[in-house]
Amino acid sequence: MAMKVKKQPAHGEDSAKSELIRRFKANPGIFIGTVVVLIIVIIAFVFVPAIVPNISGFGVDYTFGYYDKTPISYRPGNYFALAYEQLVQSNQGTYSEENAAYINFQIWWTAFQSAVVHTGILHEMEKAGYEPSKALVDREVAQAFQVNGRFDAASYRQLTNTRKIALWREAQEQIITEVYQRDQYEILKPAGEEDFVVEMAADQRRFEGVAYNLADYPEAELSAYAAQNFDLFKSIHFSRITITSSEREARQILASVRDGTQSFEDAARNQSQDFYAERGGDMGVQMAYELSSLISDEAEREKVLALRRGEVSDLIYTGESWLFFRAEEDSIVADTGDASQMDKIRSYVLRFERGRMVNYFVRLAEELRAGAVEGFDSAVEKAGLKKFSFGPLAINYGNMPFLPRLAGVEGFTDTVLSNFAVTDSFWRTAFSTPLNTVSEPVELGDQVLVLLPLEAEAAESPEEDAENIRLTFQYFFYESGDTIQPFFTQSPKLKDQFWETYSRYLMN
Repeated sequence: MAMKVKKQPAHGEDSAKSELIRRFKANPGIFIGTVVVLIIVIIAFVFVPAIVPNISGFGVDYTFGYYDKTPISYRPGNYFALAYEQLVQSNQGTYSEENAAYINFQIWWTAFQSAVVHTGILHEMEKAGYEPSKALVDREVAQAFQVNGRFDAASYRQLTNTRKIALWREAQEQIITEVYQRDQYEILKPAGEEDFVVEMAADQRRFEGVAYNLADYPEAELSAYAAQNFDLFKSIHFSRITITSSEREARQILASVRDGTQSFEDAARNQSQDFYAERGGDMGVQMAYELSSLISDEAEREKVLALRRGEVSDLIYTGESWLFFRAEEDSIVADTGDASQMDKIRSYVLRFERGRMVNYFVRLAEELRAGAVEGFDSAVEKAGLKKFSFGPLAINYGNMPFLPRLAGVEGFTDTVLSNFAVTDSFWRTAFSTPLNTVSEPVELGDQVLVLLPLEAEAAESPEEDAENIRLTFQYFFYESGDTIQPFFTQSPKLKDQFWETYSRYLMN
């Protein structure tokens, strides 16, 4: 039965108007005040959230967690809010339609963690009984009202008492956190390390050198290796069917292909479960070594490689699926005149016989060293290589910012150089080889290097350089050696409910 809608009395609207008029006449002042309050409430609940949907609204508790039962909340003007606003300003210009949600999340998350650390520090200092003197806080507040070196009393007096109290509290908390961080730094900083770093910078060298790249391993060497190991590089055109459901189903499909109930291509398209299914199982030409990743058992692999054109293999279990193959052609010896096959041979040697390539270039490097007795430049030119240079450089493992860095070397990307910077053999070779002597070859990544260390020029102002190193080291140690954040953000005192609050109120 259809639901019936109850008819409203025709005089309802007129009655409502009459009631409003009656209330207005009875007490105009109270009536108008009530309407004004109602309008304010409507604006607060409807229009303001529409303008600033992420951080507005009456009755919304933006508490993202608790540290030792103290709420970590976003409230206009508090530390959390100030951290958030600073991050928003610093990220201006980075927003796009694609990354806006991600950046917004990162800003809130970073501001939350800053607020956790801030709250944690205040707790620790309160437990320790530290409180800055009133005079110290007053001086800190006064710094914000300096005009031409004098305190601007008029500007200060214009502030409301609430704002004055807030400023005083902000200054007090700032002093407390600075004292805590400074003390932590002094406690954690290793004694004498600055002097040690300055001494490291005293021994600097310039360098010249050449690099042999493994990618330049000659094709003649690859062809010779392929001829010696022709079984690895036999090539054969295969098709394949993969079944992941069960051995029983795999055997049924294999039997149907063998007895002609269905063609290999149809079985592949309709029942195979791999990348080649839509191509009727066609894998293209494979080299013998490429099958080792599919068929770990050598005896089974040899049976597959021995298939003649049109023959179908037995079922092979890989541990995860069941496979069988069909040979589209007889196997043939690798064609070293085919660029695609040579690429596969090169890939194999680079991956499995890398030492063969390295040894080849080490031999060339030793020949260059022997010829460099008559001059490094002439030996480099004779070898057809391009010389590079860099420095002056101190021993700077890891490219630390307080010492000269390994960077800007022609012919090397920053990524390659950053890998050199964390390789012991590079630094050992560079600084143990006598000056003006060609170094022994050193393997670094995909290169074999030969270095010629040269004496560095004396610094024009060694005292100034040493002071700059000290200052940079202090800043770097303070920033990177800081254990303060994880101490608080991973503390059992922290009840983290960031995600719950963010996803409920702030996720667009």
